Amino acid sequence: MPVKPKVLVTRRIPEAGLALLRERVELEIGPSEGFMPREVLLAKLPLFDGVLCLLKDRMDREALDAAARLKVLSNYGVGYDNIDVPYATAKGIVVTNTPDVLTEATADMTFALLLAVARRLSEAERIAREGKWVWAPDFLLGADLHGATLGLVGFGRIGKAVARRAKGFGMRLRYTLARPSAEGDELGAVHVPVPEDLLTESDFVSLHVPLVAETRHFMNAERFRRMKPGAIFVNTGRGGLVDQEALARALNEGWIAGAGLDVFDPEPLPAEHPLFRAKNLLPAPHIGSATPDARNGMAVCAATNLLAVLEGRTPPNPVLA
Repeated sequence: MPVKPKVLVTRRIPEAGLALLRERVELEIGPSEGFMPREVLLAKLPLFDGVLCLLKDRMDREALDAAARLKVLSNYGVGYDNIDVPYATAKGIVVTNTPDVLTEATADMTFALLLAVARRLSEAERIAREGKWVWAPDFLLGADLHGATLGLVGFGRIGKAVARRAKGFGMRLRYTLARPSAEGDELGAVHVPVPEDLLTESDFVSLHVPLVAETRHFMNAERFRRMKPGAIFVNTGRGGLVDQEALARALNEGWIAGAGLDVFDPEPLPAEHPLFRAKNLLPAPHIGSATPDARNGMAVCAATNLLAVLEGRTPPNPVLA
């Protein structure tokens, strides 16, 4: 009887994905809550042919060198900045991710933050609960989305999904850090080659690029200063795309009007971080893909990628170095 490949899932994922693996591999599953400690992960890696990992699992050179028999590293998520992809590829390890299945959920979350910050919902909820308000013509005035300009930094799957939603709100669309797109033309989105120009003319700015060396701290003090004083900034991409100290200063000193964040660096961001004391910030705990359909889809996609490599097939979603 053929020996089944050994697979480690570093943290329990939805059963939809685990069910695909149970009968075809020898499976070990990590904790149901929290994440596998680094020292435990490093000790286990030499034993497995495949690993299904999560964002908190740092697959750097040390980890990849420990994984002597590893053939595939399947990431549960679309982002893969937790993995040293070039080094893994050089070692013959296939890296995969889970695009598409979380696109719509993350685009919904992006738009939820846009609306919530624009209409000051966090502040409004607190005032309503306290019962200390009197309606007045200038009470809790927010920003209009209709007719405003939305600047998208990046125009991949999620950026385009956000653009489709914004089109329904009658927003003007701009995008940068992407090639001119036929879908952009269909949506009436204008390609802006220079990111600083997009920041200058946008009422709302939303990040949708991967975190790589070239995009780390893409939004820094200089770029926040380029934005309009009344502009709103949203990030559902990766926390490392933003210089968080610069964002705190931008909010406190009025360079921009507000920000909505679903991602931080690190995660969770310590409660004492100055960003949490900044004005007009709406934070969320990385819930962009937190719907049953998205999380189940991610599990199935990650398991399918992993099995394809172990069974000698091309995975549906390889990550190229």
